[in-house]
Amino acid sequence: MAPKKTDNKKVVAENRRARFDYRIGDVLEAGIMLVGTEVKALREGKATIAESYASPENGELWLINANIPEYSAGNRQNHIPKRPRKLLLHKKEMARMVQSVERKGFTLVPLRLYFNERGIAKLELGIGEGKKLHDKRDTQKDRDWSRQKQRLMRDRG
Repeated sequence: MAPKKTDNKKVVAENRRARFDYRIGDVLEAGIMLVGTEVKALREGKATIAESYASPENGELWLINANIPEYSAGNRQNHIPKRPRKLLLHKKEMARMVQSVERKGFTLVPLRLYFNERGIAKLELGIGEGKKLHDKRDTQKDRDWSRQKQRLMRDRG
């Protein structure tokens, strides 16, 4: 699967389920510390961030449980696929994120992993509040109704 390109960004991995499971508030871009074989594996378009989350530890932000598989042409010094990776943010941004995580029910959800126009790997993080089951049902009902409304308008007009 080749990375898709949207507005000068090559999206490598997208967490499509995040907006269904969480109400996303603030969104911000964070750098990510990677080793060489991880960058090459990302350029091949191989990564999953579906089960991952960001966690503040010792005054730093870490990406936990993101899977970047080993680089196919790598040697025995290939990287560990699910290792924690440090996220790079300004101190004020990090303080704002940590404050929101410490509040009840909020979590840092990775939304997209991509290369920006300069070719640097970036992670889009959102501050998410977990949805309850009835909220998810409401979201699905609204989405279904808007689809049906579009069909009706298309058939009539």
